[in-house]
Amino acid sequence: MDLLSKGWAVSLLLCWFFVVVSCNSVEKKIYVNLNYTVSCVRLLNATHQIGCQSSLSGNVGVLHVLESEENLDWVLHSGPNPPYMVILESPLFTRSIMMKLKNGSSRVAGVAVVAPNTNPAAGFSPHTKCPNENTGVYSVKYDPAMAHCNKTLWNPLGNGLSYEEFDFPIFSLKDDNETQVIRQCYLDHNRAMNGSSLQYPLCAMQLYSHMSAVTDTATCMRRNDINFSINPEIVCDALGDYNVWASTRPLNNTAKGHKMWESVVIAAARLDSRSFFFDIAPGAESGVSGFVTLLAAAHALRNATQEAQPNRTILYTFFQGETFDYIGSSRMVYDMENKQFALDLDNVHSVLEIGQVGLRADSRLWLHSDPVSRRNNSVNEEVKGLIAKLHSAATGLSVSVQEPSFSQPLPPSSFQRFLRARPIPGIVIEDHQSAFTNRFYESMYDNAEYLNVSYPPNLSPEEQLEFVTDTAKALTEVATVVARALYTQAGGEEPQLSSIKADPQIVTQMLYSFLVQSNNSWFQQLIPSDLKSHLTNRPPNYYVGVAQQSSEPTLLVQHLLANLTGRTVNITQENCQNQREDENDKESKHMYSYMWVQGVAPPNGTEREGYCIRSTVRLSKALSPAFDLRQYTSDDYSTWTESRWKSIKGRIFLVASHELEMLTLGVGVGVLLTSLLLTYIISSKADILFSSGREPTNATY
Repeated sequence: MDLLSKGWAVSLLLCWFFVVVSCNSVEKKIYVNLNYTVSCVRLLNATHQIGCQSSLSGNVGVLHVLESEENLDWVLHSGPNPPYMVILESPLFTRSIMMKLKNGSSRVAGVAVVAPNTNPAAGFSPHTKCPNENTGVYSVKYDPAMAHCNKTLWNPLGNGLSYEEFDFPIFSLKDDNETQVIRQCYLDHNRAMNGSSLQYPLCAMQLYSHMSAVTDTATCMRRNDINFSINPEIVCDALGDYNVWASTRPLNNTAKGHKMWESVVIAAARLDSRSFFFDIAPGAESGVSGFVTLLAAAHALRNATQEAQPNRTILYTFFQGETFDYIGSSRMVYDMENKQFALDLDNVHSVLEIGQVGLRADSRLWLHSDPVSRRNNSVNEEVKGLIAKLHSAATGLSVSVQEPSFSQPLPPSSFQRFLRARPIPGIVIEDHQSAFTNRFYESMYDNAEYLNVSYPPNLSPEEQLEFVTDTAKALTEVATVVARALYTQAGGEEPQLSSIKADPQIVTQMLYSFLVQSNNSWFQQLIPSDLKSHLTNRPPNYYVGVAQQSSEPTLLVQHLLANLTGRTVNITQENCQNQREDENDKESKHMYSYMWVQGVAPPNGTEREGYCIRSTVRLSKALSPAFDLRQYTSDDYSTWTESRWKSIKGRIFLVASHELEMLTLGVGVGVLLTSLLLTYIISSKADILFSSGREPTNATY
C-alpha cells in the first residue's frame, strides 16, 4: 500500500471515529434513558391473551401527568397533542381509570405508573375475585353449588387488571430522582398555565415492549413448531419451574411408582406469586409467609424425626406456578398418577397445607377442609383427627386454631388438585375465616412493609438479619403448631411434642433474606459458590417465569431446605459434587442428594470453610402436563405461556411541532434533490470541468 492509500485509510478511520463519537454525543443530548423500568408483559392461555405490548419500534407520546380522574378528559378528548403517554401516581392506578384509557387507546400511547415508596392506605389487588376458579376441584362435576366462588368470594378486592389485555405498553417507574426528572420535564414544557396554549417543544416519552406472541397458547406453540430455519424464532415459552421436595425418610428417587409399605403425610406450601408487572412480585403474605413457616417447621422436626422416626413419612413439598392454575401441584399429581414420581397417590395418607398465615387477627388460625370429600365417613374421621391434633399442638402457645363456623369450599390451594384425583383427608391453614385478610393479594404492595417486617432505625444490615421481629415471633409459633401436628399425624408419640419448637432466629433470618435482601452473610454460607450471582441486594422476585431453568426462589429454597433438614457429612468436595460418600459408593445418590456449600468466612480471611450437606431434597418438574401432552386447549391443566420480547426500555426527549418537523423534512428533501442535481450536472460535464491540456508527443527534455 502506497503512502497516498495509507493516508486515505487513516482519514477514513478518523472520520468514522468522529462520526460515531458525535452521534453518541448527540443522542445523549437528545434522549434521557430510563434506567429502572419494569413492564407489563403478554401472557397467553388456551382461550385468549392478556397483558400489554408496544409497537415494533416503540410507542411515542406527549407526556401528561394525570392529576385526577376528572383530568382524563384532556387525554381522551380535549388535549390538542395526542397520542399521550400518561403518568399515573399509584392512587390513580385503578380499574376505572385503566379501562377508560384502554377504551380510548387511539389517543393513549402508553402508561407509566409511579410505584410509591410506601404502601397505599386503600387495598389493591389486580388479581381476580375468584383465583384459579376453573382449575380447582369445584366444578359442575364435583359440586356446582360451590363452583366459581358461589359460596365464598375469596378475593373481594380483586379488580382483574392483571387479566386484561391492553394494546399499549404499561411500565412501572420507581419514585426517585429519575421520576422527578420526568415530572419536571412535564412541568417545564407540557403543563398549560392559566388557560394558555402549549408551546413547542413538548416533552415526550418512548416505551419499547414489543411482544412476539399473539392470540392464544395453541397459536403461539404452533408458530414455534413451524420454524424450519437454522435459528428458529421462538415466540413464546410455557410458564413453569421446579417443585422442591424432601422427605423425613430417604426415598429411592430412581424407583418410580407405588410402594406398598410407604405412607406419607404431605406438608405443602406454594413458592410463587405475581403482580401486574412481571418483575415485581414480592408475595410476602400470599407466598412467603406460608413457605417460611413450612421451612421452619421442617427444621423443628429434623432432630425429632431422625431420633424417633414416626410410622409415616412426612413429605415437604414447595409448589411452583400455583398462581397460574396450579402448575406445580397439578404436575406432581400427574406424575404420581403416571408412576413418574418417587411415590404415587396410593401412598398419600393426608395433606396439611400452609397458606397465607402472616396477618392473623387475635392470633387465630383457621382450619379449612373440603365439605364434599368429608361426606365420606373415613375421610371425615381422618380430618377430625387432624383437626384435633392441630388443637393439641397449639396448647400452651399464644396462637389458637379454629374451624370456620359455616360450611364453605376450600380456599384457593394446592390441595384442591389432589382432591381432583381422589378424596384425600386434608386441612388448609389460613389466617382468614372466609374472604382473604390480604388487602394486596398478588400485587406489588404485598411486601415486607405490609407483613410488618420492620427494624429499629440505625441497625446495620447484619444487625437487621439477626433482629427478631414481631412477625418472626408470630410465624415461629405457627411453625411450631404445624411441626407438632405433622409429627403426631405421621404417627409420632405425643409426649415428645414439648421438645418440638421452631427457632425464632431461623425465622427472622428467612424473613430478612426472602423479603429484604437475599445477599447476606447467612445465605452466602448456605449455597455453593457458583450460585453467588443469585444473591442480590433486594428481595427475590416470586413470579414463576418460564420453564427453562430454576428460578432464584427455587434455588434458594432448595439449598435452605437441605441445610435445615440435612446433615453435614465428612467427605471430600470431589465426592460430594459427584453425589457419593466414597469412591466405591454408587447407590447413595439414589437415596440422598449432596451439596457442597461455601460455609462461614473466617473473621480475618476470605477463604471460606466449605462442607458437604447430605439431605433428601430433590427438584421435580413444575411444568403443566398440557405441554407434554401437547393439549394446548386443555380444560384440566394450566396452559399459560409467556411471550418473548426483544427489549424493554424507555426514554424521554423533547419533540418539535408537526409543522417544524415537516419544514425540516422539506428542507432536507430539498437539499438532497439539489445535491443530486448538482452531482448530475458536474458528472455530465466532468470532461470539461476537470480536463487538463496534453503536452505534444514530440516534446523533449
